[in-house]
Amino acid sequence: MKSLFITILISLSTLSAIADSRPNILFIFADDWGWGDLSCHGHPYVKTPNIDRLASEGTDFHRFTVANGVCSPSRTAVMTGHFPARYNINGHFAAVSSNKRRNMPDWLDLNAPYLARFLKDAGYATAHYGKWHLSNNMIPDSPVPGKYGYDDYGAFNCSGEQMPWFEDSQRAIAFMEKSKNAAKPFFINVWLHEPHTPHHTLPEYRWRFRELDDEGDNIYAAILSHADDRVGEVLDALDRLGLTDNTLVVFSSDNGPAGSSDGLSLFYDSATGAGFGRGASKGITGGRKGFKASLFEGGIGVPFIARWPGKVPAGKVDDVSLMSAVDLLPTFCEVAGVELPAGYQPDGVSQVATLMGRPYPTRAKPLFWKYPSRWPASNSKPDHWVSFAVVDQTWKLVTNNDLSYVELYDIAKDVSEKNDLKTQRPKLVNQLLQKLDAWQKTLPGKPVGDVFSSERK
Repeated sequence: MKSLFITILISLSTLSAIADSRPNILFIFADDWGWGDLSCHGHPYVKTPNIDRLASEGTDFHRFTVANGVCSPSRTAVMTGHFPARYNINGHFAAVSSNKRRNMPDWLDLNAPYLARFLKDAGYATAHYGKWHLSNNMIPDSPVPGKYGYDDYGAFNCSGEQMPWFEDSQRAIAFMEKSKNAAKPFFINVWLHEPHTPHHTLPEYRWRFRELDDEGDNIYAAILSHADDRVGEVLDALDRLGLTDNTLVVFSSDNGPAGSSDGLSLFYDSATGAGFGRGASKGITGGRKGFKASLFEGGIGVPFIARWPGKVPAGKVDDVSLMSAVDLLPTFCEVAGVELPAGYQPDGVSQVATLMGRPYPTRAKPLFWKYPSRWPASNSKPDHWVSFAVVDQTWKLVTNNDLSYVELYDIAKDVSEKNDLKTQRPKLVNQLLQKLDAWQKTLPGKPVGDVFSSERK
């Protein structure tokens, strides 16, 4: 009997060790952070030493794209592994009246598949800190983030109490410590506010860039430096806790930079408070066309840096792999050893092999985008007319809202989208239009499910 008891204890200890060995996942997702807004990407004055550290200790993927040019649909794709148009989420969540006018739900359906829930059901400790925007703080009866599979959360742009935007790192560190003490692997979202407006500045960061004569440049550098410092706090905590080698850390952004406007006026945001407006939105795209809300690469091509010591190659740049935000759910689940539920079909593919150094230059599974852009384009936003886009193999087709005008790019060779090849490849244009048409027919005509606020009544 005693030997049986000892055997059981040894077995339980072995199972615990197996659980402990599962990798942690830390997903840092910025808001409007342009591809060029990193010192490791050559920004002329922004300094990001901590994110640069991730790049030097991991791989910097230059060809990652998100699933929309604005916040809420982009985040929907991360959460579900699906194109956001499948949920009729084609713009940002706002007040109920605005959502209704744009034929949108008021929040992301609780019955949709969720990355956090998949990991939680498999034994991961899950947490979310920072921006939410899968509903809006102006919709008080929308589900809180905890309903979507998180053991703990602190958030803003959600219903309920708004977490101060600057508490993201300290809350994440506390959850890491708690998870380690409980011998559980963790999945943590740290969804940064920066560099979305309002731009909240602190004197010490303004002083850090006092040599910049332009006040907008000074403000922009200051807020990104503050965000980078908080990234550094989290990385230092992983080191202190002895978790660095067993943690996949990913840094990315929900869409491209907002683009600057005239003036440095202050305004008040009900979720995060008062700060400077878009006059200080000095983000750059690294030569990519368009800005936030564009389906050209400047709007959807964003930083993507991954570090996992001993797994993800260190100090490497991958400028060929065509990766997407819809790939994150199957990728993170494979990293965690979590099988996708029966019947669930992601729109993306697992990119674990790509993370570990095997390039993915040709997409075998097409990508699709939908955004209600203006046509014809305005003079002030000449690159913001695309309403639909498709990437198949190495080709990207963009088109306006009624498909009457198209452009074609070899996106593997032409990330700046300067060489329109539609006249040279008419047959390919027709093939891609057919694929786009087939995809459009799978989309709902209106939101479905329990996704409407009582205000609609």
